[in-house]
Amino acid sequence: MTTQVTERSAAQPVGPPPPFDPELAPVLEVLSSLRPPDAYRPDNIVEMRKPVPGVEKPTDEVLSRGGAYSVRERVVPGPAGQPDVSLLICLPKHAETPTSAIYHVHGGGMIVENNRFGLAEMLDLAEPLGMAVVSVEYRLAPETPHPGPVEDCYAGLVWTAEHADELNIDPARIVVGGASAGGGLAAGVTLMARDRTGPAVLAQLLLSPMLDDRNDSPSAHQMRGLGIWDSSSNETGWNALLGDGVRGGPDVSPYAAPARAADLSGLPSTFIDVGSAETFRDEDVAHASRMWQAGCDVELHVWPGGFHGFDVVVPGAVLSQDAIAARAAWLRRQLRGSRP
Repeated sequence: MTTQVTERSAAQPVGPPPPFDPELAPVLEVLSSLRPPDAYRPDNIVEMRKPVPGVEKPTDEVLSRGGAYSVRERVVPGPAGQPDVSLLICLPKHAETPTSAIYHVHGGGMIVENNRFGLAEMLDLAEPLGMAVVSVEYRLAPETPHPGPVEDCYAGLVWTAEHADELNIDPARIVVGGASAGGGLAAGVTLMARDRTGPAVLAQLLLSPMLDDRNDSPSAHQMRGLGIWDSSSNETGWNALLGDGVRGGPDVSPYAAPARAADLSGLPSTFIDVGSAETFRDEDVAHASRMWQAGCDVELHVWPGGFHGFDVVVPGAVLSQDAIAARAAWLRRQLRGSRP
Protein backbone atom coordinates (compact mmCIF):
# COMPACT_ATOMS: atom_id res chain seq x y z
CA MET A 1 0.00 0.00 0.00
CA THR A 2 1.45 3.36 -1.04
CA THR A 3 0.73 6.59 0.78
CA GLN A 4 0.46 9.46 -1.68
CA VAL A 5 0.29 13.18 -1.03
CA THR A 6 -2.96 15.13 -1.33
CA GLU A 7 -3.35 18.67 -2.63
CA ARG A 8 -5.94 21.17 -1.48
CA SER A 9 -7.26 24.52 -2.64
CA ALA A 10 -6.48 27.69 -0.72
CA ALA A 11 -8.53 28.56 2.34
CA GLN A 12 -11.62 30.71 1.85
CA PRO A 13 -12.33 33.94 3.78
CA VAL A 14 -13.72 33.32 7.25
CA GLY A 15 -15.71 35.21 9.87
CA PRO A 16 -14.76 36.18 13.42
CA PRO A 17 -13.39 33.52 15.80
CA PRO A 18 -15.81 31.45 17.86
CA PRO A 19 -16.09 32.39 21.54
CA PHE A 20 -14.06 30.68 24.23
CA ASP A 21 -15.90 28.68 26.87
CA PRO A 22 -16.72 31.14 29.70
CA GLU A 23 -15.12 28.90 32.32
CA LEU A 24 -11.91 28.66 30.28
CA ALA A 25 -11.62 32.23 29.00
CA PRO A 26 -10.25 33.86 32.20
CA VAL A 27 -7.51 31.23 32.50
CA LEU A 28 -6.56 31.65 28.86
CA GLU A 29 -6.28 35.41 29.32
CA VAL A 30 -3.74 34.92 32.11
CA LEU A 31 -1.79 32.29 30.15
CA SER A 32 -1.67 34.46 27.04
CA SER A 33 -0.24 37.34 29.03
CA LEU A 34 2.51 35.09 30.38
CA ARG A 35 3.34 33.29 27.13
CA PRO A 36 1.66 34.68 23.99
CA PRO A 37 1.45 32.54 20.85
CA ASP A 38 4.21 34.52 19.14
CA ALA A 39 6.64 33.43 21.87
CA TYR A 40 7.27 30.34 19.73
CA ARG A 41 9.65 31.81 17.13
CA PRO A 42 12.60 30.33 15.28
CA ASP A 43 14.98 32.55 17.25
CA ASN A 44 13.42 31.56 20.57
CA ILE A 45 13.25 27.76 20.49
CA VAL A 46 16.14 27.23 22.90
CA GLU A 47 14.56 29.69 25.35
CA MET A 48 11.19 27.93 25.11
CA ARG A 49 12.85 24.65 26.09
CA LYS A 50 13.83 26.00 29.49
CA PRO A 51 11.71 24.79 32.44
CA VAL A 52 8.75 27.00 33.31
CA PRO A 53 9.05 28.17 36.95
CA GLY A 54 6.59 26.31 39.13
CA VAL A 55 5.81 23.66 36.49
CA GLU A 56 7.58 20.40 37.30
CA LYS A 57 7.72 17.28 35.17
CA PRO A 58 6.29 14.23 36.99
CA THR A 59 8.90 12.20 38.85
CA ASP A 60 9.07 8.41 38.81
CA GLU A 61 7.45 8.44 42.24
CA VAL A 62 4.49 10.44 40.95
CA LEU A 63 4.18 8.24 37.87
CA SER A 64 4.20 5.09 40.01
CA ARG A 65 0.71 6.00 41.25
CA GLY A 66 1.36 5.06 44.85
CA GLY A 67 3.24 1.91 43.88
CA ALA A 68 0.67 0.64 41.38
CA TYR A 69 3.18 1.01 38.52
CA SER A 70 6.83 0.18 38.06
CA VAL A 71 8.59 2.99 36.20
CA ARG A 72 11.88 2.67 34.33
CA GLU A 73 13.80 4.10 31.41
CA ARG A 74 14.93 1.70 28.72
CA VAL A 75 17.28 2.55 25.86
CA VAL A 76 16.37 0.59 22.73
CA PRO A 77 17.65 0.48 19.15
CA GLY A 78 16.70 3.50 17.08
CA PRO A 79 16.14 3.69 13.33
CA ALA A 80 18.76 1.95 11.20
CA GLY A 81 22.04 3.81 11.45
CA GLN A 82 20.62 6.36 13.89
CA PRO A 83 20.99 6.87 17.67
CA ASP A 84 19.20 4.70 20.19
CA VAL A 85 15.78 5.73 21.49
CA SER A 86 14.77 6.06 25.14
CA LEU A 87 11.43 4.70 26.34
CA LEU A 88 9.84 5.56 29.69
CA ILE A 89 7.97 2.37 30.58
CA CYS A 90 5.16 2.34 33.16
CA LEU A 91 3.90 -1.19 33.87
CA PRO A 92 1.09 -2.25 36.23
CA LYS A 93 2.83 -4.12 39.04
CA HIS A 94 0.16 -6.64 39.86
CA ALA A 95 -1.12 -7.67 36.41
CA GLU A 96 -1.60 -11.43 36.27
CA THR A 97 -2.07 -11.59 32.50
CA PRO A 98 -0.61 -9.53 29.63
CA THR A 99 -2.03 -6.02 29.67
CA SER A 100 -3.12 -3.65 26.95
CA ALA A 101 -0.90 -0.59 26.51
CA ILE A 102 -0.86 3.01 25.35
CA TYR A 103 2.20 3.85 23.27
CA HIS A 104 2.48 7.55 24.02
CA VAL A 105 4.06 10.25 21.85
CA HIS A 106 4.47 13.57 23.64
CA GLY A 107 3.45 16.97 22.30
CA GLY A 108 5.43 20.18 22.06
CA GLY A 109 5.09 21.46 18.51
CA MET A 110 7.91 19.17 17.30
CA ILE A 111 10.39 21.54 19.00
CA VAL A 112 10.05 21.30 22.81
CA GLU A 113 9.34 18.93 25.73
CA ASN A 114 10.23 15.30 26.49
CA ASN A 115 8.63 11.94 27.14
CA ARG A 116 7.34 12.92 30.60
CA PHE A 117 5.22 15.70 29.10
CA GLY A 118 1.57 14.61 28.95
CA LEU A 119 2.38 11.25 30.53
CA ALA A 120 0.39 11.86 33.72
CA GLU A 121 -2.74 12.49 31.65
CA MET A 122 -2.18 9.24 29.72
CA LEU A 123 -1.80 7.37 32.99
CA ASP A 124 -5.07 8.91 34.16
CA LEU A 125 -6.73 7.13 31.22
CA ALA A 126 -4.68 3.94 31.52
CA GLU A 127 -4.77 3.18 35.24
CA PRO A 128 -8.52 2.48 35.63
CA LEU A 129 -8.24 0.00 32.75
CA GLY A 130 -5.08 -1.69 34.01
CA MET A 131 -3.10 -0.57 30.97
CA ALA A 132 0.63 -0.09 30.63
CA VAL A 133 2.01 3.15 29.17
CA VAL A 134 5.20 3.38 27.14
CA SER A 135 6.32 6.94 26.37
CA VAL A 136 8.88 7.51 23.63
CA GLU A 137 11.66 10.11 23.65
CA TYR A 138 12.19 11.32 20.08
CA ARG A 139 14.75 13.77 18.76
CA LEU A 140 13.41 17.29 18.38
CA ALA A 141 13.44 19.66 15.43
CA PRO A 142 15.16 21.70 14.12
CA GLU A 143 18.29 19.80 15.19
CA THR A 144 16.62 16.64 13.89
CA PRO A 145 14.31 17.33 10.94
CA HIS A 146 11.88 14.87 9.36
CA PRO A 147 12.08 11.89 9.14
CA GLY A 148 14.07 11.65 12.38
CA PRO A 149 11.28 12.26 14.92
CA VAL A 150 8.68 9.94 13.38
CA GLU A 151 11.29 7.24 12.67
CA ASP A 152 12.36 7.39 16.33
CA CYS A 153 8.75 6.93 17.38
CA TYR A 154 8.25 4.03 14.98
CA ALA A 155 11.44 2.31 16.17
CA GLY A 156 10.20 2.52 19.75
CA LEU A 157 6.85 1.02 18.76
CA VAL A 158 8.55 -1.85 16.92
CA TRP A 159 10.71 -2.60 19.96
CA THR A 160 7.70 -2.48 22.29
CA ALA A 161 5.72 -4.92 20.16
CA GLU A 162 8.69 -7.27 19.70
CA HIS A 163 9.40 -7.29 23.46
CA ALA A 164 5.79 -7.47 24.56
CA ASP A 165 6.31 -10.77 26.40
CA GLU A 166 9.12 -9.27 28.44
CA LEU A 167 6.90 -6.30 29.33
CA ASN A 168 3.81 -8.42 30.02
CA ILE A 169 2.00 -6.49 27.28
CA ASP A 170 -0.42 -8.01 24.78
CA PRO A 171 1.03 -6.96 21.38
CA ALA A 172 -2.42 -7.15 19.80
CA ARG A 173 -3.79 -4.52 22.20
CA ILE A 174 -1.49 -1.52 21.75
CA VAL A 175 -3.12 1.89 21.32
CA VAL A 176 -0.92 4.59 19.77
CA GLY A 177 -1.73 8.04 21.06
CA GLY A 178 -0.61 11.57 21.71
CA ALA A 179 -1.66 15.20 21.90
CA SER A 180 -0.82 18.09 19.57
CA ALA A 181 2.48 17.32 17.81
CA GLY A 182 2.37 13.96 19.57
CA GLY A 183 -1.00 13.29 17.95
CA GLY A 184 0.43 14.10 14.54
CA LEU A 185 3.43 11.85 15.11
CA ALA A 186 1.13 9.10 16.43
CA ALA A 187 -0.90 9.32 13.21
CA GLY A 188 2.33 9.19 11.18
CA VAL A 189 3.54 6.14 13.12
CA THR A 190 0.23 4.37 12.50
CA LEU A 191 0.48 5.09 8.77
CA MET A 192 4.02 3.66 8.84
CA ALA A 193 2.86 0.53 10.65
CA ARG A 194 0.19 0.01 8.00
CA ASP A 195 2.46 0.66 5.03
CA ARG A 196 5.42 -1.35 6.36
CA THR A 197 3.26 -4.21 7.63
CA GLY A 198 4.66 -3.42 11.05
CA PRO A 199 3.20 -3.82 14.53
CA ALA A 200 -0.55 -4.29 14.76
CA VAL A 201 -2.03 -1.08 16.16
CA LEU A 202 -5.34 -1.70 17.91
CA ALA A 203 -6.46 1.94 17.83
CA GLN A 204 -5.14 5.49 17.70
CA LEU A 205 -5.97 8.25 20.18
CA LEU A 206 -5.34 11.65 18.56
CA LEU A 207 -5.89 14.64 20.85
CA SER A 208 -5.90 17.99 19.01
CA PRO A 209 -3.40 16.49 16.58
CA MET A 210 -1.00 18.60 14.52
CA LEU A 211 -1.61 17.10 11.08
CA ASP A 212 -1.23 19.62 8.26
CA ASP A 213 1.90 21.62 7.43
CA ARG A 214 -0.03 23.85 5.03
CA ASN A 215 -1.38 25.80 8.00
CA ASP A 216 -4.04 27.51 5.88
CA SER A 217 -7.36 26.17 7.14
CA PRO A 218 -10.20 28.54 8.08
CA SER A 219 -9.54 27.94 11.77
CA ALA A 220 -5.84 28.72 11.30
CA HIS A 221 -6.84 32.13 9.94
CA GLN A 222 -9.65 32.68 12.47
CA MET A 223 -7.53 31.96 15.51
CA ARG A 224 -4.33 33.74 14.52
CA GLY A 225 -2.98 35.60 17.55
CA LEU A 226 -5.40 33.85 19.90
CA GLY A 227 -4.93 31.01 22.36
CA ILE A 228 -1.65 29.45 23.38
CA TRP A 229 -0.68 27.92 20.00
CA ASP A 230 -1.73 29.71 16.84
CA SER A 231 -0.78 29.63 13.16
CA SER A 232 2.42 31.62 13.78
CA SER A 233 3.53 29.08 16.40
CA ASN A 234 2.49 26.33 14.04
CA GLU A 235 4.60 27.81 11.26
CA THR A 236 7.60 27.78 13.58
CA GLY A 237 7.06 24.11 14.42
CA TRP A 238 6.51 22.96 10.85
CA ASN A 239 9.44 24.95 9.45
CA ALA A 240 11.68 23.45 12.13
CA LEU A 241 10.57 19.94 11.21
CA LEU A 242 10.56 20.27 7.42
CA GLY A 243 13.16 22.95 6.71
CA ASP A 244 12.89 26.34 5.06
CA GLY A 245 10.97 26.34 1.80
CA VAL A 246 9.54 22.83 2.20
CA ARG A 247 6.48 23.51 4.38
CA GLY A 248 3.37 23.86 2.25
CA GLY A 249 5.13 22.60 -0.86
CA PRO A 250 4.32 19.54 -3.00
CA ASP A 251 6.88 17.14 -1.53
CA VAL A 252 5.90 16.86 2.14
CA SER A 253 5.70 13.27 3.37
CA PRO A 254 2.44 12.01 4.86
CA TYR A 255 4.53 10.51 7.65
CA ALA A 256 5.47 14.07 8.63
CA ALA A 257 2.05 15.61 7.94
CA PRO A 258 -0.64 12.89 7.93
CA ALA A 259 -3.18 15.26 6.33
CA ARG A 260 -1.12 14.77 3.16
CA ALA A 261 -1.98 11.05 2.95
CA ALA A 262 -4.17 10.32 -0.07
CA ASP A 263 -5.04 6.83 1.17
CA LEU A 264 -6.42 6.55 4.71
CA SER A 265 -7.97 3.10 4.26
CA GLY A 266 -7.01 0.22 6.50
CA LEU A 267 -6.28 2.36 9.55
CA PRO A 268 -7.41 1.23 13.00
CA SER A 269 -10.26 2.61 15.07
CA THR A 270 -9.51 6.26 15.80
CA PHE A 271 -10.51 8.88 18.34
CA ILE A 272 -9.99 12.53 17.37
CA ASP A 273 -10.89 15.49 19.53
CA VAL A 274 -10.19 19.20 19.24
CA GLY A 275 -11.45 22.52 20.57
CA SER A 276 -13.70 24.68 18.42
CA ALA A 277 -11.55 27.74 19.27
CA GLU A 278 -8.11 26.54 18.19
CA THR A 279 -6.04 26.51 15.04
CA PHE A 280 -6.15 22.71 14.56
CA ARG A 281 -9.96 22.51 14.47
CA ASP A 282 -10.56 22.33 10.73
CA GLU A 283 -7.61 20.15 9.77
CA ASP A 284 -8.68 17.63 12.44
CA VAL A 285 -12.31 17.64 11.33
CA ALA A 286 -11.20 17.22 7.71
CA HIS A 287 -8.98 14.27 8.66
CA ALA A 288 -11.85 12.55 10.46
CA SER A 289 -14.11 13.11 7.45
CA ARG A 290 -11.55 11.66 5.06
CA MET A 291 -11.08 8.65 7.31
CA TRP A 292 -14.84 8.02 7.27
CA GLN A 293 -14.81 8.32 3.48
CA ALA A 294 -12.08 5.67 3.44
CA GLY A 295 -14.23 3.31 5.50
CA CYS A 296 -12.51 3.79 8.87
CA ASP A 297 -14.10 3.74 12.31
CA VAL A 298 -13.64 7.24 13.75
CA GLU A 299 -15.08 9.03 16.76
CA LEU A 300 -14.79 12.83 16.49
CA HIS A 301 -15.44 15.44 19.18
CA VAL A 302 -15.23 19.21 18.68
CA TRP A 303 -15.43 20.79 22.13
CA PRO A 304 -17.27 24.13 21.98
CA GLY A 305 -15.13 27.01 23.18
CA GLY A 306 -12.11 24.84 23.88
CA PHE A 307 -8.64 26.28 23.23
CA HIS A 308 -5.59 24.15 22.51
CA GLY A 309 -4.77 22.01 25.55
CA PHE A 310 -7.72 23.28 27.58
CA ASP A 311 -8.24 19.93 29.28
CA VAL A 312 -4.67 19.91 30.63
CA VAL A 313 -4.57 23.58 31.61
CA VAL A 314 -8.00 23.63 33.29
CA PRO A 315 -8.73 19.96 34.07
CA GLY A 316 -11.50 20.76 36.54
CA ALA A 317 -13.62 22.71 34.06
CA VAL A 318 -16.90 21.09 33.02
CA LEU A 319 -15.81 21.03 29.37
CA SER A 320 -12.50 19.39 30.32
CA GLN A 321 -14.23 16.75 32.41
CA ASP A 322 -16.57 15.95 29.52
CA ALA A 323 -13.63 15.63 27.12
CA ILE A 324 -11.68 13.36 29.44
CA ALA A 325 -14.76 11.19 30.07
CA ALA A 326 -15.36 10.79 26.33
CA ARG A 327 -11.79 9.57 25.79
CA ALA A 328 -12.04 7.13 28.68
CA ALA A 329 -15.33 5.72 27.39
CA TRP A 330 -13.95 5.29 23.86
CA LEU A 331 -10.80 3.60 25.16
CA ARG A 332 -12.83 1.24 27.33
CA ARG A 333 -14.90 0.21 24.29
CA GLN A 334 -11.79 -0.49 22.22
CA LEU A 335 -10.39 -2.80 24.88
CA ARG A 336 -13.67 -4.56 25.50
CA GLY A 337 -14.03 -5.30 21.81
CA SER A 338 -10.48 -6.64 21.55
CA ARG A 339 -10.57 -9.24 24.29
CA PRO A 340 -9.88 -12.80 23.11
